Amino acid sequence: MNILLIGANGQVSRELQLRLAGQGQVIVRGSQQLDLARPEQIRQQVRDLRPDLIINAAAYTAVDQAESERDLAFAINATGPGILAEEAAALGAPLIHYSTDYVFDGSKETAYTEADTPTPLGVYGQSKWAGEQAIQAVGGAHLILRTSWVYSLHGRNFLLTMQRLLQERESLNVVVDQVGAPTWAGSIAQTTEQIIQHWRNDQGGPWGTYHLTAQGEISWFGFASAIAEQLRLQGKPVAQLQAIPSSEYPTPARRPLNSRLDCSRLQKEWFVQLPDWPSALLECLHGPR
Repeated sequence: MNILLIGANGQVSRELQLRLAGQGQVIVRGSQQLDLARPEQIRQQVRDLRPDLIINAAAYTAVDQAESERDLAFAINATGPGILAEEAAALGAPLIHYSTDYVFDGSKETAYTEADTPTPLGVYGQSKWAGEQAIQAVGGAHLILRTSWVYSLHGRNFLLTMQRLLQERESLNVVVDQVGAPTWAGSIAQTTEQIIQHWRNDQGGPWGTYHLTAQGEISWFGFASAIAEQLRLQGKPVAQLQAIPSSEYPTPARRPLNSRLDCSRLQKEWFVQLPDWPSALLECLHGPR
């Protein structure tokens, strides 16, 4: 099986490259070869490679910067995935695409399900929701996997930022009123591999949109506290953490206060489940236990 993996250096893509080697030939295309903002590159690469499965792990993810780069965010996150879905459908190849908790505004008091209507707060979330709609409109075989608070030991993410700031500063303010599930990119890749195996063995569920996050929930402050504890166990000095409300940490793009996603449908239909977030954090930092 030939798998076209779009995105070369992103957090999820790097983990997928490690996980999918046993599933077939993985053809990785970064933005230099397949730029989602350039439709002609998308069509040419897919038609030349004729993959059996396409995985889109590329996206415009600069949440605050997107507020001033709307056209670029929509080109990469909405128009590009729609064209990708068209080309995948023409080949009869399934498309796996990753989306985000930011498609919701966070006003719901309980975890969001796939039946809830997205109402994104900012340009990033709007562009990701538009991408979902573009893929759905094509009608080909696809999985849209919404995840949240992605981190790993590579790239730019909350884990690496906290590790650095906790060791550079004496005190550190972190918001406490935004709640979600920190999700390790390695867990996303591992679960994606399981989904592919189920599909190949004709044991998969229906195509469509699913939620895919670590189990459990925590605030950003709580996640920072867990990261700080791991640094302390290594004998490293860490900053004093202070919990603050989002109102005291203004950003160009508003964040949803509730980023919790109900993942029960994915477990029921595809028989996969991510580990709880504390276990995944330990595996990310220290390897399998």
